[in-house]
Amino acid sequence: MKILLANPRGFCAGVNMAIDSLDRALELFGTPLYVFHEIVHNRPVVEQFRARGVIFVDDIHEVPFGACVLFSAHGVAPLIRKVAAERNLNAIDATCPLVTKVHLEAVRFAKEGYTILLIGHEGHDEVAGTLGEAPDSIRLVQDVAEVETLDLPADAKVAYLTQTTLSVDDAEIIIAALRKRFPHIVGPSRDDICYATQNRQEAVKALVPEADIVLVLGSQNSSNSLRLAEIAKSYGVPAHLIDGVHEIDDGWFTPEQTVLITAGASAPETVVEQCIEHLRRTFHATVEDRHIREEHVNFPLPRELRVLVG
Repeated sequence: MKILLANPRGFCAGVNMAIDSLDRALELFGTPLYVFHEIVHNRPVVEQFRARGVIFVDDIHEVPFGACVLFSAHGVAPLIRKVAAERNLNAIDATCPLVTKVHLEAVRFAKEGYTILLIGHEGHDEVAGTLGEAPDSIRLVQDVAEVETLDLPADAKVAYLTQTTLSVDDAEIIIAALRKRFPHIVGPSRDDICYATQNRQEAVKALVPEADIVLVLGSQNSSNSLRLAEIAKSYGVPAHLIDGVHEIDDGWFTPEQTVLITAGASAPETVVEQCIEHLRRTFHATVEDRHIREEHVNFPLPRELRVLVG
């Protein structure tokens, strides 16, 4: 068996920043420490923090008055910040800067009188936060069919934004449909889909033609991880999205196969290493590192933590 190990894979700069922020907050404030939504969409990461005393909540009112709360990498709506202030919470904002960019674009377009068409998945934490920036001005568009049902005139003053973790190809199809329907539509000055999402998708596309099967390390509620598995399947290659080695079924493989391994932007490298070791032991697999693109992006800790640590 040969393993093709995709690079880049795993943690992006936003996830690194969010996890480092929660680690630092635990050092500074101890427990109980609250996080609004999952810090990142990865079950092993969340469970590790839960074991250290972190309490994850989906309702900001569950955080006791005056307690410490950290906002996840996916961002929050202004209403959440308002309630946090009213409850005198010590709020630490670990929103990924690339998500913040989309929020600022939504605010700008809304102030300029645009109807904003947000391309994304209903119910995703990031989408909920962006919608909350301008709820009266934003409509969610999930696919081309929804583009056709929009009850706006062709000359409407419209703009589009996208969730940062979408499939690049899927987003381009929807954007093309929006441009056809609304020729004067405007978009962000730079692509909203984050660099890490694009790079991991590009690596899968480049390597999947050489693979017989694909393992994507990531959780089922991770949008960018789901997209990696979908891309592999679109090439006709079986793909399995798993949280870790405990979910591997040896019946998926035959000894002579080439296995492509990648990981979503919120999946830790430890789970990748455990899967590789299992395939080495079970199928005598060898590993070939394949570098498609280099990444050198880092985001600073939130302002609230930078002030405290100097």
